[in-house]
Amino acid sequence: MAIEETGGPRDFRYDAVPRLTHFSDVLDEARYVPVPDSWWIALCDVVMSTRAIEDGRYRSVNIAGAAMIAAVSNALPGADIPFVFGGDGATLLVSPEHRDTVEAVLAATVTWVREALKLDLRAALIPISAVRAAGHDLRVARFSASATVDYAMFSGGGVAYADATLKRGLHAIPAASPGTKPDLTGLSCRFQAVPAQAGLVLSLIVLPEEGADRSAVFAILGGILAEIDASPGMGRPLPESGPPMRPPWSGLFEDAHAEGPLAGSRLLRLAQLFLSRGTAFAIFRLGVPFGRFSPRRYRRRLAANADFRKYDDGLRLTVACPVAVANRIEARLSVAQDEGLVRYGIHRQDAAVVTCISPSVLRDDHVHFVDGADGGYARAATMLKRRP
Repeated sequence: MAIEETGGPRDFRYDAVPRLTHFSDVLDEARYVPVPDSWWIALCDVVMSTRAIEDGRYRSVNIAGAAMIAAVSNALPGADIPFVFGGDGATLLVSPEHRDTVEAVLAATVTWVREALKLDLRAALIPISAVRAAGHDLRVARFSASATVDYAMFSGGGVAYADATLKRGLHAIPAASPGTKPDLTGLSCRFQAVPAQAGLVLSLIVLPEEGADRSAVFAILGGILAEIDASPGMGRPLPESGPPMRPPWSGLFEDAHAEGPLAGSRLLRLAQLFLSRGTAFAIFRLGVPFGRFSPRRYRRRLAANADFRKYDDGLRLTVACPVAVANRIEARLSVAQDEGLVRYGIHRQDAAVVTCISPSVLRDDHVHFVDGADGGYARAATMLKRRP
């Protein structure tokens, strides 16, 4: 693939980026492809997400974080979009021809999160040319979680720079007019939290220290992945059969905000939603195929497609593991931090939760973002920020 002097490849197409089938390969920087200067980084995060989680609103925080991905995917059907879910926010790459569409979607999403979820979502669109002008890079790889779903991985420091830029209020996208709502078809959080079977659920963020020896850093990260791979289930937080569905009354009011439009009064809207959720609950509970839809197959694909490990300028994991494994990982990281190689944030909890984007239950390419049930990535990030 030819490289321009600006640092971006000619005729860049994300769908042509080779897929990695072993997660440990995401630590090989030679496998990443430069993103052109003409592209953009779209990102968002929930302001004061830790406080919202402490108030018991972790599902709302996860829905707000995933909303941008769902909304952009629905606005650009058929487009292959690189994205990363971060628990209380998300990052995606935008081609020049899609920039205006994504800006409008971001503005609508900010408004919807404020009005429907009562959370403050900040969003920004940052040109990659500005990232490189500031001395950073942005490269992308793609990891195949399953035969039908893959997730973007980012390297080069560009995402970290963009996140800091977002928090400074630069390149901000203002909210759309009141009442504006993006198309959130398929965005849901209908499954129960999944308890750790033998141990705990560990949410972990590990970032390289600036100027640290890269080979030493990647040796630490590789050691962490090896610990997890050797643990029961290779750290997968969801059972192979998928998580159980929540009863139709659980979170009814909260989930109503992420559903498509329902006609009539508020009570009628809730009744319609309860009926549709009750039907889905019965189908999943019985496990009996309904037409072309097989609930057992859907749940198995859910588990296979789950996004519980990622790399975007650092390693981010939500994994199930024995306490002894978690202790060894934390001990490794404590030593590496003292040696000036990495910074890390870690949070232990007893269950994982999943947020889904599934526009069609008849297809196998639905995506599912895993986070810790007690704040996960957001709490790990808070610990990271408190590090000296």
